[in-house]
Amino acid sequence: MKKYYDREFQLDQLKSIQKKAFEEHSRMTLLKGRRRIGKTTLGRLSMEGADSVYLFVARKSESDLCEAFSNEIRTALNAFLPTGVTRFRELFEWLLAEGERRPFNLFIDEFQEFYYINPSVFSDIQDIWDRRRKDSHVNLVLSGSSYTLMERIFKDQKEPLFGRADLTIEMEPFATNVLKEILRDHKADYDNDDLLALYCFTGGVPKYVELFMDNGCTDMESMVDYMVLPGSLFIEEGERILIQEMGKNYGTYFSILDRIAADEVTLPQIEGSLGNRNLAGQMKLLEEEYHLIAKKRPLRSGDHTKDVRYELSDVFLRFWFRYFDRHRNLLEIKNYLTLRDIIKKDYKTYSGRVLERWFRQKLMESQSCTEIGGWWKPVRGAEQNPREIDLVTVDLDGRPHAFEVKRKREKYVPAVFEAKVNEMSDRLFGGRPVDFSCLTMEDM
Repeated sequence: MKKYYDREFQLDQLKSIQKKAFEEHSRMTLLKGRRRIGKTTLGRLSMEGADSVYLFVARKSESDLCEAFSNEIRTALNAFLPTGVTRFRELFEWLLAEGERRPFNLFIDEFQEFYYINPSVFSDIQDIWDRRRKDSHVNLVLSGSSYTLMERIFKDQKEPLFGRADLTIEMEPFATNVLKEILRDHKADYDNDDLLALYCFTGGVPKYVELFMDNGCTDMESMVDYMVLPGSLFIEEGERILIQEMGKNYGTYFSILDRIAADEVTLPQIEGSLGNRNLAGQMKLLEEEYHLIAKKRPLRSGDHTKDVRYELSDVFLRFWFRYFDRHRNLLEIKNYLTLRDIIKKDYKTYSGRVLERWFRQKLMESQSCTEIGGWWKPVRGAEQNPREIDLVTVDLDGRPHAFEVKRKREKYVPAVFEAKVNEMSDRLFGGRPVDFSCLTMEDM
């Protein structure tokens, strides 16, 4: 049996609400998260040992879907269900009625797809749920990987299912310590460059990690070799994720994300590289509706500062845009070897940038800080030396710390960094002493 990593807290939550549904009355749980994050695995694991119905909402006609669902329900519950059901409303009514006779789990995966099949399903579910949940014992788990649609269905006050979920679980990529555990289990003598490569290429997304480990890819070279194989899941993965969120009108959004992945991180830079178009509206949607980008501001600069940089929120998508999307011409002519060589040649430079993200995540997971961010002062006029500090934290005792992030410690120049820290201290901390040091791969 394959080892199951992490998710203990979420598993306990699902077990607890299942118990309440079976013993008291029906409960509804919302399970959210991006594609490949492990929602289906977690949901099904939580239901082991009890009667359970698993329904996957494929994008087909409602009547075809109901036929497939009916067969699944009959098998899972060993119950009589009339043939010829063509509307999901009828099936859901039958399931809640069956739940009045006995408890069982009902897991509906990719629930948001009903939006494209028959949006009235959401009103039907609301009506039946409100009428019958108190008299039934169904543990209903609704899972979806389209962030935008799931937010609209359950958080928009105008939508029928607003406020109906008893519990919402939003799944995140694996934490840094979990990635270490996984890699150690598959390569006891791994080094931190192996760990950094795993983070760079997966961002901690469980499915990508699983693919690497199952195929013996535990170092940078083998991971890259695997990703660029013909038919590799990685080649089209970013496009699949984004089309699911945005539909087919994704051209401008792809261009913006590509520019951010290329380190053009301010709005003027992005607009300039895309023909000086006004992109403020698209940037707002990418940040607030799709949650694909995030603003970075100098620590303590406030929400109103104009000194804003953007980054891709998803570590894997940053990598995918930088290599797979940008070099699509190579993929179209099946020149996988050249793409492989480009990724490997650029790896040290690219991973050095991602290393800062690793330490930021690790510090957040430690819960030992009240503030975490970066600090920079824009270069003006004839100035040549940009004053920038990779990471600044304030610990629980109020003490500030500054960190420069380097792959190798030999490139760290303490005197130069100290001058930047002193200037930052004057501006942010009233000249108070600030502890400073260098974080390298040795500290991962």
